[in-house]
Amino acid sequence: MTKRINPYARMDLIQPLIDYSHAVPHVGLETALVHLVKIRASQINGCAVCLVMHSQEARQDGETEMRIYLLDAWREAPHFTARERAALAWTEALTRLDHTADAAYELVAAAFNEAEQVALTLLIGNINTWNRINAGFQVSPPRSSAIKVAA
Repeated sequence: MTKRINPYARMDLIQPLIDYSHAVPHVGLETALVHLVKIRASQINGCAVCLVMHSQEARQDGETEMRIYLLDAWREAPHFTARERAALAWTEALTRLDHTADAAYELVAAAFNEAEQVALTLLIGNINTWNRINAGFQVSPPRSSAIKVAA
């Protein structure tokens, strides 16, 4: 394996993305939904750093272990609302760049108003950028002993 640079050593380039992350409006988006979107995109992209970070944040905000465990199988699990399912379908369509994602868009259009659709799309784009930075530079997640799991 080739040693890769630490992208976070270049905060002059990373800071604008951090600022953007904080500026992405979550207009009308529930906290739980935001967490689910971040975790699902990170699952698809195989970003261990983001999986650890966003799963911890979700737990801290009251998300259940069961829903986090079942997120990869959200279509089969009855634990997600219709609105969450629409957001997850849109997350998968945009993360995989499915140009034929009409069904996913129809779900999003039915469940989210225009501002929410834009906010959700910005959120998905943002987490995908972070996934690509961490996966591309092979940034390691914290060791398991550093992971905080809510009791």
